[in-house]
Amino acid sequence: MIAQLRGTLVEATPSVAVLDVSGIGFEMGISGMTAASLPPLGEEVRLFTRMRVGNDAVALFGFATPEERTMFDRLVAVSGVGPRLALAVLSKYAVSQVYAIVMAEDLAGMSAVSGVGKKTAQRLVLELKGSLANDRELAGAPAPEVGRIPVARAATSPLEDARAALLSMGFTPQETELALDGYDDDGMRVEDLLAAALRRLGMDA
Repeated sequence: MIAQLRGTLVEATPSVAVLDVSGIGFEMGISGMTAASLPPLGEEVRLFTRMRVGNDAVALFGFATPEERTMFDRLVAVSGVGPRLALAVLSKYAVSQVYAIVMAEDLAGMSAVSGVGKKTAQRLVLELKGSLANDRELAGAPAPEVGRIPVARAATSPLEDARAALLSMGFTPQETELALDGYDDDGMRVEDLLAAALRRLGMDA
C-alpha cells in the first residue's frame, strides 16, 4: 500500500493534485484544505496517501497531514459515505472542527457540508462519535497552513496570505479562488486583496 508520496507538483485543482515521482505521475483526489496548502507548481511536496480499490477502479487520495488521512478513514467507514463525500467534509472543515462537530452532535454544522442531508448528518455523527472517542489526538490536530506542506518553501506572498485569511473566515476553497481570480501580487497589499475579494463575495470590506 502507498502510504505517502514525495515529488514535484505538476498539476493542482481544488480537488485533484498530480505529483511527478521519478517520472511517474500520480493523480490524487484531495480536499479543499489540502488544495489550499499546496505550493506553486514545480515545487516539491509530500502528501500522505490512501488507496481505495473499487469494483471498476483504483483511486488514490492525498492529504496534507496524517491526521487528515485518519479522519478520511473514519469518514469512509461510515455506512453510505464514499470518498467524494468524505473529501467534501474535509473541504468544509479542518480535522479538529470535524471532531468538535461530531462530539457536540452538531447536526446543523454537519448538514452545512455540500451533499450532506439531515439523515446523512445524523448517521455521520452517530457512527463517528464512538470511533473518534478513541482518537482524541484529532481534537487538537493542526489545520494545514496555506503553502506550508512543501519540502522547501519560499516566504508566503500577499495573495497566499489573503487566501489563507478567507479560508480562516469560513469561505470554501472554491469561493476563495473565485474571489481572488484575476488578482496577483504585483503591488497589492494583503489588505487590498481582502477588500476586493470581500466585495466580490457580497460583503462589506
